[in-house]
Amino acid sequence: MSSILTISRLGAQGDGIAETPRGQVFVPFALPGERVNVSLGEKKADLVAVLDPSPLRVAPPCRHFGDCGGCAMQHLEEAAYREWKREKLVEVLASKGIDVAVDEMVSCAPYSRRRAAFTARTTEKGILLGFNAALSHRIVDLEECHVVLPSIMERLQTLRELAALIARTPKPFRLGVTQTASGLDVAAEDSGKLEGRARQVVVDFVMRSGIARLSIDGEIVVEPKKPVVMVDDVAVQPPPGAFLQAVEGAEKAMADLVGGHLRKAKRVADLFAGVGTFALRLARESEVHAVEGDAAALASLDRAYRFGAGMKKVTVEKRDLFVRPLTFKEMDLTYDGLVFDPPRAGAEDQSKQIARSQLRYVAAVSCNPVTLARDLRILIDGGYQLKRVVPLDQFIWSPHLEAVALLEKPKKRR
Repeated sequence: MSSILTISRLGAQGDGIAETPRGQVFVPFALPGERVNVSLGEKKADLVAVLDPSPLRVAPPCRHFGDCGGCAMQHLEEAAYREWKREKLVEVLASKGIDVAVDEMVSCAPYSRRRAAFTARTTEKGILLGFNAALSHRIVDLEECHVVLPSIMERLQTLRELAALIARTPKPFRLGVTQTASGLDVAAEDSGKLEGRARQVVVDFVMRSGIARLSIDGEIVVEPKKPVVMVDDVAVQPPPGAFLQAVEGAEKAMADLVGGHLRKAKRVADLFAGVGTFALRLARESEVHAVEGDAAALASLDRAYRFGAGMKKVTVEKRDLFVRPLTFKEMDLTYDGLVFDPPRAGAEDQSKQIARSQLRYVAAVSCNPVTLARDLRILIDGGYQLKRVVPLDQFIWSPHLEAVALLEKPKKRR
């Protein structure tokens, strides 16, 4: 059913929200103040035409915008976009009673993402390779992308050819691509079992193409060159499909914030340490104990430390912190500083242990403002003072937001 709506505000996911007698209606790609013609659904509406455009509406730079589900906000003027994204964090913190002056957002430039998760599928007309359309399994066959590094997009045809060679299923499958110092590290998932002659054809193709490594479902098929990423001047060889911060510049900004806050700590715990994004940098000034549940990532961190130089002692521990958090007694016995960077679910149980500790300096890194606010509330209730919160726009033009929170607990008076 067609309808004319007036957009009152932006929602958390970037949709325009219209207030109607039937309740709120969410309109993707619509902006506050706009009068729009829409095709109504149950709760969402498809934008048909913008009748009265907002003065903040701009032309999106990418031809796929509005179809590809990767970006939601290319149509909003830059300053307004930055304020909308920062305000999301402010509002979530306020919902937990946390009143803090949130810093201006640290921006990331277009064409800066060093990793991308493409979807591929074989069709009668050939291979499709791109990102899924919003709320759909339909693949938008990419011709350009203003988010990922040009060095990845320049190899799009190579990646299409590789996807066609490894596909052993008519179903869509994932092709994770990371730009490393050694070349592209490609990790496929659910592409089917590659055997016999077909496997050798793929190996020969990778060798000719200059791809650093190909793995399928975690198994390394061929590795002409060890993929290497630099953590400052420390070389790290990540395992297949390893988690890395999406933008190298954002990683450095986060690490600088964390390192500056923990600079007085002699012994630091790095929880959810991954391949050593923080641990290897913190080790320039402090002894570090890195705790991580992924054995392969932890092995990469340990190897990087052992082959690195100029670092203080780094120890590692494989531990599922969701099942067995580091206890406040362990913290108080050994450390005077801590950083934790959990997945989107946050670290509720771990935060409860930190809150009971006497650790002086704590840095919380998060990719989910909602769970960050919950965890910060726990820490504040445990006696921590929230000194600073810095939002980082690592996922440009999307609703996703990174943040670093710095906390300090006053010394107990004796």
